[in-house]
Amino acid sequence: MDTSRIRGSLPALITPMREDGGIDEDALRKLVDWHVEQGSHGLVAVGTTGESPTLDHTEHMKVVEIVIEQAAGRLPVIAGTGSNSTAEAIELTKHAAHAGADAALVVVPYYNKPTQAGLFAHFRALAEATPELPIILYNVPGRTVADIANDTIVKLAKACANIVGIKDATGDLNRPSLLRLELGEEFIQLSGEDGTALGFNAHGGRGCISVTANVAPKLCAEFQEATLAGDYGKALEIQDRLMPLHKALFVETSPGPVKYACSLLGLCTPFARLPMVEIAEASRQAVEAAMRHAGLLD
Repeated sequence: MDTSRIRGSLPALITPMREDGGIDEDALRKLVDWHVEQGSHGLVAVGTTGESPTLDHTEHMKVVEIVIEQAAGRLPVIAGTGSNSTAEAIELTKHAAHAGADAALVVVPYYNKPTQAGLFAHFRALAEATPELPIILYNVPGRTVADIANDTIVKLAKACANIVGIKDATGDLNRPSLLRLELGEEFIQLSGEDGTALGFNAHGGRGCISVTANVAPKLCAEFQEATLAGDYGKALEIQDRLMPLHKALFVETSPGPVKYACSLLGLCTPFARLPMVEIAEASRQAVEAAMRHAGLLD
């Protein structure tokens, strides 16, 4: 199971949509090509930023298939396959494996607040159902409420050979160091929080599943390459350019701000499905100012 390509800047792709709410497949294909050209190290399809909560199963699977087909092996593709229903998550993960994804990103079940025992059973069932596919856990308690503990992560990694890493969006920089002590550098630790990705990699991380990389893929890729080479001076210079953008892209709930930012670059419309709406004027101004600071707009 080769996971060596899962590293660096991994955009959590938006799902481009037309103004009528349908998925803009042409824009999605162009987006994949653009990320290849800009130097992104991989792509994450249908995560939270890709509006997974409001895509039906047919659409979800179609987006995964399009991204894999368009990437054509040029970049590894990680498919978002999580759900608060274990059976549904297994179905989506099996589809990702069949479609040719390089890994699955599986979020901690949300809303139903499982215990640590429930989380262990959930992820073990997924791993056993798709033993051929690397699985990356996704911990984002700000959205899921439930928080998978480091002890549970360690148990899962030791029990299931295909649970190979985690996307950590907690912002707690103690956690990657503690996991590294337990599981070694082979266990893939990816930041899920752009603002602390610099520190995360210093603690042993090897990349970031990034919202900002939708808008500034070249800068995010250069930033990640600098950290992975140990050049934290260069990384800090890029961080100073990107930090206002990291903040602005969450001035309202994502993906509203990031879709607006991408629309300014001509990549897509700013449309997001209800209950998400287009961002307010003050938020637009904040996004535009941050993009100018990063050198992305005149």
